[in-house]
Amino acid sequence: MAGPAGPQPQSGAAAAVAQVVYSENALANLVRAFEFLAGHDPGAAANAATAVREAVETLANHPLLGRRVTGELRELVISYGKTGYVALYRFVPARNQVRVLAIRHQRELDFPA
Repeated sequence: MAGPAGPQPQSGAAAAVAQVVYSENALANLVRAFEFLAGHDPGAAANAATAVREAVETLANHPLLGRRVTGELRELVISYGKTGYVALYRFVPARNQVRVLAIRHQRELDFPA
């Protein structure tokens, strides 16, 4: 069966990948969370860090994956063990950039300052 006339899109064309940038606050949140966990179970801390990193890296290809919280802010729920973590971020289309603003454990009530 013949397709419509005209140029056809290339199926192998690469889409632009957003740059993921962690704020100082988000990095401090990670250090705090994983130092606490490492004091109880170093192996779990390393695995949790990997789970968070891999989940946040998916935002490079899917920056609107997280649920909208308010305005341009979004939350990405990151499963790990029986609970997990939540990353607060903003996608800036003009810069093709995902800015990770804060990260917290799901059992925490709010993002640390």
